[in-house]
Amino acid sequence: MEQKIPSTRTIAMPADANPNGDIFGGWLMSQMDIAGGAYAYQIAKGRVVTVAVDGMTFHKPVQVGDQVSCYCSTQRIGNTSVSVLVETWIRRRVESLASEEKVTAGVFTFVAIDDDGKPRSVM
Repeated sequence: MEQKIPSTRTIAMPADANPNGDIFGGWLMSQMDIAGGAYAYQIAKGRVVTVAVDGMTFHKPVQVGDQVSCYCSTQRIGNTSVSVLVETWIRRRVESLASEEKVTAGVFTFVAIDDDGKPRSVM
């Protein structure tokens, strides 16, 4: 497996959280989809669409103010698809918890498409 590379980094904001300050899983998943899509775009050398998400597991909650980083690595390249492992790590806003913690991971599968939205070869 190839090395994981950083794809996106953002800060979790109050609008993305429930009343207790925990970030919605859907928001986190969308950040991972953006990161994986940007990564797959480079491999496919063009437009890709998400077709599946497998093995999504949430290990720890993300809180308002946490720095959220998504790292990607290639799992598989098919004729028209790219499967990407996306791992999400956070750096807590609280100074005493400044080290990174893995909070979730999942495998996102993207299909390369042409200008008409039809699958095309990745290579």
